Amino acid sequence: MVNYREVNENDILREWFDFREETYLCYMTDEDKKHDFKFDGFRNNILKNIPKQNREYVGKQLNLIYDGFMKYLIYINEKYYRNGFVDGVQLIVGCSEK
Repeated sequence: MVNYREVNENDILREWFDFREETYLCYMTDEDKKHDFKFDGFRNNILKNIPKQNREYVGKQLNLIYDGFMKYLIYINEKYYRNGFVDGVQLIVGCSEK
């Protein structure tokens, strides 16, 4: 899965991110579903509008784009949310120990 920065052996925030990722689709409301990124619809519309001999190649390229986009979202989640929270907690704990 994701390469998380090791913080300590009892990393509650990491467990919460993993849990949130696993249950994301289960708890989506109708409003969430309306605004969710519908990659399959875009992919199908693009593939319908190109010549048949190019569909396999373009389909593979679209899959690469989608995979890269998902990896980028995981990276952003890790970098800005989890690591930022961990850094903030370590700063607070470091200040309170002195």
